[in-house]
Amino acid sequence: MMVAGEASGDAHAAKLVRAMRQIAPEADMSFFGSAGPKMRDAGVEAVVEADRLSIVGIAEIGRALPMFLKAMRRLRSAALDRQPAVAILVDFPDFNLKLAKGLHRQGIKVVYYISPQLWAWRKYRISTIKKYIDLLITILPFEKDWYAVRGVTHVEYVGNPLAKEVQPNRSREQFCSDHGLDATRPIVSLLPGSRQKEIARVLPILLEAAEKLSDEVDGVQFLVPLSDKRHRTFAELMSASAKLDIRVVEAETYDSLNASDAAAVTSGTATLEAGIIGTPMVVVYKTSRVNYRLLEPMIDVPHYGLINLIAGERVATELIQENFTPERLKDELLALL
Repeated sequence: MMVAGEASGDAHAAKLVRAMRQIAPEADMSFFGSAGPKMRDAGVEAVVEADRLSIVGIAEIGRALPMFLKAMRRLRSAALDRQPAVAILVDFPDFNLKLAKGLHRQGIKVVYYISPQLWAWRKYRISTIKKYIDLLITILPFEKDWYAVRGVTHVEYVGNPLAKEVQPNRSREQFCSDHGLDATRPIVSLLPGSRQKEIARVLPILLEAAEKLSDEVDGVQFLVPLSDKRHRTFAELMSASAKLDIRVVEAETYDSLNASDAAAVTSGTATLEAGIIGTPMVVVYKTSRVNYRLLEPMIDVPHYGLINLIAGERVATELIQENFTPERLKDELLALL
């Protein structure tokens, strides 16, 4: 049984399924659970479609509560009927930690892949990890020691899959040739996130900042890399209103970042990808004022961006909520260029 609920978890889980089959081709393994498009492509039967569960924000989750409860019931029922050898829960802690309790009580072994970021916020969840998780798999180097200090020993560090996977396939010159860009002129990537609600909230400010930047930097070109093709039409309609030299591309994030002189990156996995590639970036995020006011006091780390946290020093400017204005973002990108 495998359960993911967001685009990044869907990608990690799909790669894990393929790796398991590659390592043990003789084993008769079947997979079911909460699966997004990449997991389904890898052969995971979707008892629940993970695409529907990717929601951010307290108010938004509250409105979707009946949907989450229905998904939880379906997954628990499927686990009871099929009795999987193991349940692998991938990230998505608000849902998966609750699911872990029910699965544990059913006598099913529970592996949690990609530890919740308890070192950053909501440390009280450690008690759930201790009681209901049989094996916790971490992808960041400091997490195993962090848990050990707090009495959690059933933890293994396996490294971040992105460390070896984030590799551009084309040079800047080849990428520009493929997309009708001029490799001799500045290029800025605008990454608006992986969820439609994020894109709707963040992309307009990115585009407004880009318009201001184009007034000050002659010949600047812009990219809007998307991880999901389903958002392309939506992003193109928003981008069309901007008077910019702009390209919306899908499934080409690594090549886009590699070709870019600077990037504005919505906080999340993409910040780590940009850091690995080495693209100078501004980390941005915008949520509702209610969500920000409720959640910000719970955060216990000095940086929002994962790349800042790992590096141990400030390597990217962070514009979150009130600081995230088009004018301020324009100034930060101008400094990078």
